[in-house]
Amino acid sequence: MRIPAHSVCTAIRDDIVAGVYERGGRLTEELLARRYGVSRVPVREALRTLEAEGFVVTRRHAGACVAEPTEQEAADLLEMRMLLEPLGAARAAQRRTEAHLKVLRGLVRLGQERARRGPSEDLRSLGGWFHETLAQACGSPALTSTLGQLRHKIAWMYAVEAPANPMESWAEHGGIVDAVARGDSERARAITALHTERATAAHRLRFPGAGDRGDRVRTSQHAVNVSGSRH
Repeated sequence: MRIPAHSVCTAIRDDIVAGVYERGGRLTEELLARRYGVSRVPVREALRTLEAEGFVVTRRHAGACVAEPTEQEAADLLEMRMLLEPLGAARAAQRRTEAHLKVLRGLVRLGQERARRGPSEDLRSLGGWFHETLAQACGSPALTSTLGQLRHKIAWMYAVEAPANPMESWAEHGGIVDAVARGDSERARAITALHTERATAAHRLRFPGAGDRGDRVRTSQHAVNVSGSRH
């Protein structure tokens, strides 16, 4: 069975975000093909996609390497998200489906229930699913894709402190969904802008300065998901 290049791409991207591959480290087709149990053809296609997304660069005499974004590039990503997430919410208020609303409301109910117990990794995952679903509800494949790439890159470059008051964060999520359900674009935009600004303050750069280069690969349990991915 030929494993699709997009599944290989997702696997490599997830491992880059998780820190399995060091910034600046080489990504040889042979090593990646062996690691994920695929041929070099989907690996080659995946590396081209990841280079277009900014996770990989091609260096003379070295080939494909993990990118090493600067602090300014990392800061630009947060600024872009602060501009685009409110736009996505406003579009979702105009274009969402009942299926989107059902998922968003379910995530808010579950998030508020978990938030009563305090900060947890479950809440972080639920928050990611919420924003991913909200982006999908905007009805613009280009905007949805851009927001997805921003989330991946920000997760790669930043550690995020858990909110001191997770109930407040999930109350904001609930307010966004209410505005989206009513078709109130401006309200959805305003609440999302406030929510994104507060979330941005909790981000701490993982790689201050130039960082070290290397080819070291950390242990990973990641496997290619041939049935598809959320990304």
